[in-house]
Amino acid sequence: MQAPVDLAPLLDHTVLRPDATAEDVAKACEEARRYGFAGVCVRPGHIALVARLLAGSRSRPISVVDFPLGTAMTRAKVEEATSAAAAGAEELDMVANVAALQGRDYALVLREVRAVVDAVRPRPVKVILEVGALTGEEKAIGAALAKAGGAAFVKTSTGFGPGGATVEDVALLRQIVGAEMGVKASGGIRTAADARRMIAAGANRIGASASVAIVTGDSGSGAQY
Repeated sequence: MQAPVDLAPLLDHTVLRPDATAEDVAKACEEARRYGFAGVCVRPGHIALVARLLAGSRSRPISVVDFPLGTAMTRAKVEEATSAAAAGAEELDMVANVAALQGRDYALVLREVRAVVDAVRPRPVKVILEVGALTGEEKAIGAALAKAGGAAFVKTSTGFGPGGATVEDVALLRQIVGAEMGVKASGGIRTAADARRMIAAGANRIGASASVAIVTGDSGSGAQY
């Protein structure tokens, strides 16, 4: 069985609470360096700090875009993404417009994905679908739109919506996007066993605030989003 510490390169260590302080972010960056996490994912206001603290490490600075609602205008999403990239973000996790997806305004969803992808190229963009709010058909269509828009990953959840990642949702997203695109499972993943189930279902990246607990097995070290 895979040792928990070997999961570290698949983990995006998240600090996305609205009340997260610079000290919280600095601690997460130190943990990312110590354990070798894939990256540290923060809100745009903290991305410059993360970029500075992770410089020279293998962990990447990651910023969210239009988080956690996904309802901003396309122009605002592009501006936020480009500003985060200029501040040092090497990957962008963008929240899709769930209301547009539910309302079958697929052109809008696709246009927003393409606009953000083009604006920050060649940085990878992950499209967050907030699967807990969607039907099975909407999840499948959302994943297909993310792929058509040039996203590098499709991601399950913000961690702030109705429900988080499930094995069934990860498997569905992997089925839709195929082997050439990433699937990031995020939301409610707190143990190594949770992470392994998501990986077995098709995830190749995990977003978690409990990253340290996942790689150490220490349930007392898990944070909340």
